[in-house]
Amino acid sequence: MSMTDPVADMLTRIRNATQAGHRKVEIPASGTKRAIASVLQQQGYITKFEDVADSSQGSLRLYLKYYDRDGVNTGVIEGIRRVSRPGRRIFAGKDDIPKVCGGYGISILSTNQGILTGHQCRQRGVGGEVLCEVW
Repeated sequence: MSMTDPVADMLTRIRNATQAGHRKVEIPASGTKRAIASVLQQQGYITKFEDVADSSQGSLRLYLKYYDRDGVNTGVIEGIRRVSRPGRRIFAGKDDIPKVCGGYGISILSTNQGILTGHQCRQRGVGGEVLCEVW
Protein backbone atom coordinates (compact mmCIF):
# COMPACT_ATOMS: atom_id res chain seq x y z
CA MET A 1 0.00 0.00 0.00
CA SER A 2 1.37 3.38 -0.95
CA MET A 3 1.67 6.26 1.48
CA THR A 4 -0.37 9.33 0.59
CA ASP A 5 1.53 11.86 2.73
CA PRO A 6 5.19 10.95 3.39
CA VAL A 7 5.99 14.34 4.96
CA ALA A 8 3.23 13.88 7.55
CA ASP A 9 4.66 10.41 8.28
CA MET A 10 8.09 11.97 8.85
CA LEU A 11 6.71 14.59 11.23
CA THR A 12 4.70 11.96 13.13
CA ARG A 13 7.79 9.77 13.55
CA ILE A 14 9.77 12.74 14.88
CA ARG A 15 6.94 13.73 17.25
CA ASN A 16 6.53 10.18 18.58
CA ALA A 17 10.29 9.65 19.03
CA THR A 18 10.65 12.96 20.90
CA GLN A 19 7.76 12.16 23.24
CA ALA A 20 9.17 8.66 23.87
CA GLY A 21 12.63 10.09 24.62
CA HIS A 22 14.47 8.30 21.80
CA ARG A 23 17.86 9.68 20.75
CA LYS A 24 17.42 8.87 17.06
CA VAL A 25 14.68 8.05 14.58
CA GLU A 26 14.83 6.41 11.13
CA ILE A 27 12.67 7.65 8.28
CA PRO A 28 12.38 6.42 4.67
CA ALA A 29 14.50 8.81 2.59
CA SER A 30 13.46 11.25 -0.13
CA GLY A 31 14.78 14.55 -1.39
CA THR A 32 12.09 16.61 0.32
CA LYS A 33 12.59 14.86 3.67
CA ARG A 34 16.35 15.34 3.37
CA ALA A 35 15.82 19.08 2.79
CA ILE A 36 13.45 19.34 5.77
CA ALA A 37 15.98 17.52 7.96
CA SER A 38 18.67 19.94 6.78
CA VAL A 39 16.51 22.93 7.80
CA LEU A 40 15.81 21.32 11.20
CA GLN A 41 19.56 20.86 11.72
CA GLN A 42 20.41 24.42 10.65
CA GLN A 43 17.80 25.81 13.04
CA GLY A 44 19.06 23.69 15.97
CA TYR A 45 16.10 21.34 16.39
CA ILE A 46 18.15 18.18 15.70
CA THR A 47 21.87 17.55 16.23
CA LYS A 48 22.53 15.87 12.89
CA PHE A 49 21.13 13.56 10.26
CA GLU A 50 22.73 10.96 8.02
CA ASP A 51 21.81 8.78 5.06
CA VAL A 52 21.59 5.06 5.75
CA ALA A 53 21.88 2.81 2.70
CA ASP A 54 19.65 -0.25 2.58
CA SER A 55 18.19 -2.47 -0.12
CA SER A 56 15.47 -0.13 -1.37
CA GLN A 57 15.27 3.66 -1.24
CA GLY A 58 17.45 4.12 1.82
CA SER A 59 16.56 5.92 5.00
CA LEU A 60 17.46 9.00 6.99
CA ARG A 61 18.62 8.71 10.57
CA LEU A 62 17.86 11.87 12.57
CA TYR A 63 19.56 12.45 15.92
CA LEU A 64 17.17 14.34 18.17
CA LYS A 65 18.29 17.08 20.54
CA TYR A 66 17.36 17.29 24.21
CA TYR A 67 18.06 19.71 27.05
CA ASP A 68 18.02 19.25 30.81
CA ARG A 69 15.09 20.87 32.62
CA ASP A 70 15.17 20.24 36.38
CA GLY A 71 16.84 16.86 35.94
CA VAL A 72 14.45 15.74 33.18
CA ASN A 73 15.49 15.47 29.54
CA THR A 74 13.07 17.51 27.46
CA GLY A 75 13.01 17.51 23.66
CA VAL A 76 14.01 20.69 21.87
CA ILE A 77 11.08 20.04 19.52
CA GLU A 78 8.08 20.85 21.70
CA GLY A 79 5.63 20.61 18.82
CA ILE A 80 5.62 19.85 15.12
CA ARG A 81 2.55 20.22 12.90
CA ARG A 82 1.76 19.57 9.24
CA VAL A 83 0.06 22.59 7.64
CA SER A 84 -0.38 21.88 3.94
CA ARG A 85 -1.55 18.37 3.14
CA PRO A 86 -2.54 16.50 -0.02
CA GLY A 87 -6.26 17.18 0.53
CA ARG A 88 -5.79 20.86 1.21
CA ARG A 89 -2.74 22.74 0.00
CA ILE A 90 -1.88 25.92 1.90
CA PHE A 91 0.16 28.56 0.09
CA ALA A 92 1.48 31.83 1.47
CA GLY A 93 2.61 34.87 -0.43
CA LYS A 94 5.73 36.75 0.58
CA ASP A 95 3.68 39.10 2.79
CA ASP A 96 1.51 36.37 4.37
CA ILE A 97 4.13 33.95 5.71
CA PRO A 98 2.93 32.83 9.16
CA LYS A 99 4.93 33.42 12.33
CA VAL A 100 4.89 30.42 14.65
CA CYS A 101 4.27 31.03 18.36
CA GLY A 102 4.99 34.75 17.97
CA GLY A 103 8.38 34.13 16.32
CA TYR A 104 9.46 31.46 18.82
CA GLY A 105 9.11 28.63 16.28
CA ILE A 106 9.70 28.28 12.56
CA SER A 107 7.56 27.57 9.53
CA ILE A 108 9.07 25.49 6.72
CA LEU A 109 8.04 26.34 3.17
CA SER A 110 8.59 24.74 -0.20
CA THR A 111 9.50 27.51 -2.64
CA ASN A 112 10.92 27.77 -6.14
CA GLN A 113 14.30 28.38 -4.43
CA GLY A 114 14.11 25.15 -2.40
CA ILE A 115 12.88 24.33 1.08
CA LEU A 116 13.34 27.38 3.32
CA THR A 117 12.26 28.69 6.70
CA GLY A 118 9.67 31.45 6.91
CA HIS A 119 12.39 33.89 7.97
CA GLN A 120 14.52 33.08 4.92
CA CYS A 121 11.46 33.51 2.68
CA ARG A 122 10.74 36.95 4.13
CA GLN A 123 14.37 37.98 3.56
CA ARG A 124 14.36 36.75 -0.05
CA GLY A 125 10.86 38.04 -0.79
CA VAL A 126 9.41 34.70 -1.93
CA GLY A 127 6.34 32.73 -0.93
CA GLY A 128 5.40 29.10 -1.32
CA GLU A 129 3.63 26.10 0.12
CA VAL A 130 3.67 26.01 3.94
CA LEU A 131 4.78 22.45 4.69
CA CYS A 132 4.94 22.48 8.49
CA GLU A 133 5.48 24.43 11.68
CA VAL A 134 7.99 23.56 14.41
CA TRP A 135 8.25 25.05 17.88
